Amino acid sequence: MIKILLLEDDYLYKESIKEFLEELDFVVDDFENGEDALNAIFETRYDLLLLDIRVPKMDGFSLVKYVRDANIDTPIIILTSLTDIKDLSRGYELGCNDYIRKPFDMIELKFRIEQLIKNHFSSSDDSIQLDFGFKYSIKKSILYKDNLIVELSQKELEVLAYLVQNRGFYVSLETLHQNVWEGKEISFSDIRMCIKRLREKTDKDFIKTKRYLGYKIDK
Repeated sequence: MIKILLLEDDYLYKESIKEFLEELDFVVDDFENGEDALNAIFETRYDLLLLDIRVPKMDGFSLVKYVRDANIDTPIIILTSLTDIKDLSRGYELGCNDYIRKPFDMIELKFRIEQLIKNHFSSSDDSIQLDFGFKYSIKKSILYKDNLIVELSQKELEVLAYLVQNRGFYVSLETLHQNVWEGKEISFSDIRMCIKRLREKTDKDFIKTKRYLGYKIDK
């Protein structure tokens, strides 16, 4: 499930883009000003950022700088009507990955997104280093410890994958229920039991807990 943040202050344009992307089965969080978008980026892990430049409170260039200064490597596509080469150069220098000029065809946006995500997640070494010597392979959905596979059930792997996707951020029981169990009938105690089994097979501190916030795996 690819999660995208969309920053666009033109309401009709924003709704058109969001509707199109959701029809492609992307999950889209939309914002109309840079400050709200920045707060969301630090609270939620996104797979892609689509940022307009001329937006209220914090422009797209400033947002890109904040994100890259925070060592967040999420791919960024800038949506802009700007055509001056100096503006384009500035975006790349700050750390954006691609530009798409307005007005654009939605199919072009689709291809740009798919290519950027493919390039970002298809490196030769797709593994993510985690705490306590663990390593997680995105392509294979496998957890390793000292190059040995940690045997996990399918549901434990799904919970792990979601926590890894959102690593560094706390994920609530409600969010796990909605995204891993897809809202199916299951008690929170069953979810806690799944977390408990994951800890037993990894390390008691591998998955951290904070009251009222939920669970997280650190970067």
